[in-house]
Amino acid sequence: MTLEPFFSPEGVVVVGVSQDPSKLGYAIARNLACCGYKGAVHLVNPRGGEVLGKSLHQGILQVPDPVDLAVLLIPAPSVPQALLECAERGIRAVIIASGGFREIGAEGAEIEARCLELAREHNIRIVGPNCVGLLDTHYPLNTTFLPPPGPDAGDVALISQSGALCDVVIDWARGQGFGISRLLSLGNQVDVTETDMLSPLVDDPETRVITLYLEGIVDGRRFVEEAAKASRVKPLVALKVGRFAAGRKAAVSHTGALAGEDRAYCAAFKKAGVIHANTTEEMFDWARCLAWSPLPKGRRTAVLTNAGGPGVTAADSIEACGLELSTLSDSTICELRSILPAAASVYNPVDLLPTATPELYASVLKRLIDDPLVDNVLVILPPPPKSVAGEFGKALVSVIKSSEKPVLGVLMGDSLICEAVELFRAARIPDYRFPERAASALAVLCERAEYLRRAEEEDVEFEEPEGICKEAARAAFDGFRSRHKGGLIPQGIARRILESYGIPFLPEGTAQTPEEASAISLRIGFPAALKIISPSISHKSDVGGVRLDLKNEAEVEFAAIRMIEDIRRACPGAEVEGLLVQRMARVGQEVIIGVVQDKQFGPLVMFGSGGAEVEGLKDIGFALAPVTMKEAARLMDSTWAGKKLYGYRNLSPADRNTVLESICRISLLAADFPEIHEMEINPLRVMEEGKGAFALDVRLVAAKTL
Repeated sequence: MTLEPFFSPEGVVVVGVSQDPSKLGYAIARNLACCGYKGAVHLVNPRGGEVLGKSLHQGILQVPDPVDLAVLLIPAPSVPQALLECAERGIRAVIIASGGFREIGAEGAEIEARCLELAREHNIRIVGPNCVGLLDTHYPLNTTFLPPPGPDAGDVALISQSGALCDVVIDWARGQGFGISRLLSLGNQVDVTETDMLSPLVDDPETRVITLYLEGIVDGRRFVEEAAKASRVKPLVALKVGRFAAGRKAAVSHTGALAGEDRAYCAAFKKAGVIHANTTEEMFDWARCLAWSPLPKGRRTAVLTNAGGPGVTAADSIEACGLELSTLSDSTICELRSILPAAASVYNPVDLLPTATPELYASVLKRLIDDPLVDNVLVILPPPPKSVAGEFGKALVSVIKSSEKPVLGVLMGDSLICEAVELFRAARIPDYRFPERAASALAVLCERAEYLRRAEEEDVEFEEPEGICKEAARAAFDGFRSRHKGGLIPQGIARRILESYGIPFLPEGTAQTPEEASAISLRIGFPAALKIISPSISHKSDVGGVRLDLKNEAEVEFAAIRMIEDIRRACPGAEVEGLLVQRMARVGQEVIIGVVQDKQFGPLVMFGSGGAEVEGLKDIGFALAPVTMKEAARLMDSTWAGKKLYGYRNLSPADRNTVLESICRISLLAADFPEIHEMEINPLRVMEEGKGAFALDVRLVAAKTL
């Protein structure tokens, strides 16, 4: 069923209206009456009577046409019966504002489950329960019980899983000079979720930016799919709270230990093109800039100021946010020299000195905007010493409004610049009190522009790499699962699974005795590496389970004898399945590729610096699998390990293409095999450019089955 009745109903019935102005049931009726809603309003209370000049109906079935949206503010045990009456009356959109459901425990959860059952049986969509409700400032409609006045009409929508935040944001937004288009409080999300609401907001012509305050996501994979579609049309800015509450417990691999809820959300947002805010203030700072500013062509930023300190602060902030302090063109510098005092700075940041007039500010700003080497401008205005800020505001606004490049105002201070602030906001020009916030918003504007360009270039379906034999991988995995309920997959089987997906390995063999290990080493060649095979030992090198650079069969046999003795001392009782003998790779760079299955978003692929120090260095990045080659490249380039593969000092350029392919193949394997809980290649030894890469150590862990 369409969700439109929630936003543009022909008639609304409020069930549980109170005659007491201190009650929430009265507040909903008041907001509907005062918001300018032009549809029919019906109020229900079994006792009858009158509220705000309207007669109260005694039940839902007595309500006349038109009515296609119901708001229920009645005790939780009464809600299932009210839903049945809504169904009989033909109402298919219901907001349950009442509390007392799963948030209070098992009894409430049972009532909530019954509500969902009835909704599905009768084709009813439910927002809530335990929510504030919805409002649309342009239709207009206000079904919330929030105190007046409501929000100003604007172009930023908010989906919130916190009812209290809605009240705060309305008041704060008014003070910040921007309005709300739609506000959606979803409560327990028994039916309609944050993902369901994305499409109606994308279709809403009054909404330019969608913000989301998230405590969790009901269906991670579906959210990513729908958010990816939405973000191609409108910016999505999300704040995920409770980011560090859930850690990984008893992880077998480095990947499992380093992954976590926050990294999963970061990877999911990146995949979907959602801009990830760290604070509530950031979310709305960015949203206002995205709603009001044109998109830039690049990151080259000019700074205009009349004070040295704020200019230097802005320059630092620009670099810290990944922007570039632009070099002004020779012609611009020449023009500035001709109109500015000798003591002024004609280089970026351009410092006009405190004596600058409004006319001079506007003239220089126009020249900076016209400079072909400038993509964006931050214009800084502390309280003027000789004029009122309003005069500067008028002069600057007239120039900024005609600009096709983004210009953000840094209006520093409070009462002395309030007139300029009002002028900027009336003209829909983003203003900030300090350079740091302005630079942060400008960086997000650049990020949005780059995302849209990238999305257009990469708008292709995922292509599977060649040379993959899924049947062989499935046969090897199912063979293991037929004998075990889960856990660490033996090296030989793990290698067969990975090789079936095209992951390159060096020659190796498995031995049961030191003598067998010696014979295998003679066959595969030297130098050789020796590793213990044990499902009881996660990190072999920590307990003496790895010997490297063995130059002949005698060294291999002796190392095997010593290794077995060391393992027995370090890990008494550990199950030892054998000895892995590998030919050692030549010297190269070492990286790690890993995967962990996230309960919300599915497989996350990790890339970073490999070897024994991976958890100490934490030079890692995560992406939602499966990844394309370009996504894999961005993942690699987000780490120092990936940047080094281009070559660094005495390091020759390494075989990046093989690493990229390996990331893509591993990510596809993880997507195809959700039964694999953790997977890791550490290290992947990367040779010089064109000479390949080899998995030296692998670890696959199957999820436990009952």
